[in-house]
Amino acid sequence: MNKNEKIILNLIKENPFISQQELSEEVGLSRPAVANIISGLVKKEYVQGKAYVLNEQNPIVCIGGANIDRKFHITDKLIEGTSNPVTSELSIGGVARNVAENLGRIGEDVLLLTTSGNDAEWQHIADLSSPFMNVDYVEKISSEATGSYTALLDQNGNMTMGLADMLVYDKITPEFMIKNTYLLNKAKCIIADLNCPKETIEFLCAYAEKKQIKLVLIAVSGPKMNRLPNNLHAVDWLILNKDEVESFVGKEAESEEYLLKFINDIKSLGVTNIIVTSGKEKIFYDGIEGKQQFKVKAIEHVVDVTGAGDAFTSGLIYGWLNSYDIRQIIDLAKANASKTIQTSYTVRQDLDRKQLIKDMEAL
Repeated sequence: MNKNEKIILNLIKENPFISQQELSEEVGLSRPAVANIISGLVKKEYVQGKAYVLNEQNPIVCIGGANIDRKFHITDKLIEGTSNPVTSELSIGGVARNVAENLGRIGEDVLLLTTSGNDAEWQHIADLSSPFMNVDYVEKISSEATGSYTALLDQNGNMTMGLADMLVYDKITPEFMIKNTYLLNKAKCIIADLNCPKETIEFLCAYAEKKQIKLVLIAVSGPKMNRLPNNLHAVDWLILNKDEVESFVGKEAESEEYLLKFINDIKSLGVTNIIVTSGKEKIFYDGIEGKQQFKVKAIEHVVDVTGAGDAFTSGLIYGWLNSYDIRQIIDLAKANASKTIQTSYTVRQDLDRKQLIKDMEAL
């Protein structure tokens, strides 16, 4: 046990109800660094972890995907029906997990709630995620494989094809949520992605409305839009892209006029705020600050677009939870997304609260 571990363990022994922020101030380390030390103490069985988490200061609870991501970069023009030369890399991802890491790096207290395999892939995810979020409550299922996502990227970093093995998330059931309501009750905000089954999303909507907990829903892909409930009155933010809107309504938006109509149709289901991105085109907002559109600045040097949507979502949620106005919220979201796609990382490594604000102000 090193010096900082001993100090933190003694502080927890003196006050089992101490928060990570209080530990951070006592020891002189960042909150994510303290979280990493706590995770190490849990693994070494000096701390059980669970009682400690219950006394955190209202963490953001992220529910949904936590995957192994495999990226294959095509080195030349793609030729179908034959072998193509690629370079490859392995990283961790998942919408809920990516959003959790972004928010953790920004300085928020975050707890990840999901299901995984009891395998080396999950352990790899846990090791790299734990500095930025609490992963003690992930349910490991020996009969399932940890979720994985494989992306084929062209020479410009744009995705040509994506392959997802996400059956483990079918285990994120309403019963799983009921077992963890004591965590939901403490939530500053619940964020759920549509890797969760529809009945689980419906449960979260009903529970959030009953307990008056802030709720954000994030789409994952067009095919999973059928998991979106038809009653969205409990949802504070619904975050979609143009393709997902089209999938939900079952029609192609042949013009901006059609897209605006489709957005209005979804808004009529009761959601408080809806945001729709359309790649390099406009961002569309409809919510408590009216109907607004925002321009997107072209990025000259795109390295990898993977994680851009999750970065956008995280900047938006941070701005909203900290009472920024809608233009600042969108600027935070755009800044985080644009900086992310200029790196090879799914979650950019230089991210913290000060850097995000600086990036927003530079737009």
